[in-house]
Amino acid sequence: MSAFATPFEAARFRFKLYRAIEDFFLARHYLPVETPLLSPDLIPESSLEIFKTEKFNFSGHRDEMYLIPSPEVWMKKLLSRGSGSLFQISKSFRNNEQSGKIHNNEFSMLEWYSVGSDYQDNIALTAELFASLAPLACEKNRHYFSAPFLVLTMEEAFLKYAGFSLEKSPDRESLRRELISLDLPFDEDDDRETLFNRVFLSLVEPSLPEDRTVVLTDYPSFIPTLAKEKPGTLWSERWEMYIKGIELANCYSEETNQNKIAAYYAAEGTEKSHCRVNHRIDGNYADFFHDNYPKVSGNAMGMDRLIMALSGAESLKETLLFPQNT
Repeated sequence: MSAFATPFEAARFRFKLYRAIEDFFLARHYLPVETPLLSPDLIPESSLEIFKTEKFNFSGHRDEMYLIPSPEVWMKKLLSRGSGSLFQISKSFRNNEQSGKIHNNEFSMLEWYSVGSDYQDNIALTAELFASLAPLACEKNRHYFSAPFLVLTMEEAFLKYAGFSLEKSPDRESLRRELISLDLPFDEDDDRETLFNRVFLSLVEPSLPEDRTVVLTDYPSFIPTLAKEKPGTLWSERWEMYIKGIELANCYSEETNQNKIAAYYAAEGTEKSHCRVNHRIDGNYADFFHDNYPKVSGNAMGMDRLIMALSGAESLKETLLFPQNT
């Protein structure tokens, strides 16, 4: 049985939720923004496929443009100009998405950036947001929004659900030995990230408790992201949130060091060339991260999946007026 009697009831619920989220952030003096859905360049992420289109004019000039996979590329530019903490709910687009209950090529995302905060501060803020949304939750799911989060580090999760320590398996060869002992398949040319993901997706993620909201923190820093690294450790300042085994949010203490951002762009830009749909990269993007760029933590949360969690819907199809690949 659907969580909503009609698609129009789902639409009313969506905008009641949007209003509640806007009220939450406006009360904390976050700036509401609206940034473009098209961009002439994107932040390179080799794990994502994107949509490419073309802008042209009467003179015959043509430029490639891209549908954003998240508004991050724009919002970080606003932070560099002194916007302060900011948020928006926007459409985002990812190509080559799976068919199924929790994926859609076009989806709605809540993204916010908290100036002066780190990823741990953002756990507390997200808990406050969830408490404010608890009255909207159906009775069977209200505890996900009103009870304390279960917070596990990635090291704790691997020890508990995969039976070995990532801390003691920091390189490719030691990870290969663990996969052999676990009888998990891998290819001879798999790198550390691929080996990590084989264990995580096969053993850890499916074992995360489903009776509470789970926050999984401190991801290995060998996974390329724009999250700050924890000095002298294997870890980066990142967490992801799960409800009933479904990933809902991704949060970083944002990297602001120009040299590290430039290095990320160079490495991921090379990897991006192997994707099916390549895109232009702004070689000067690191210049936005000047000496006065603020300490900041960013969080990206899938709104369609949040509606599923609040309403008890079993599929994105129940939350969307025009589902595509659910």
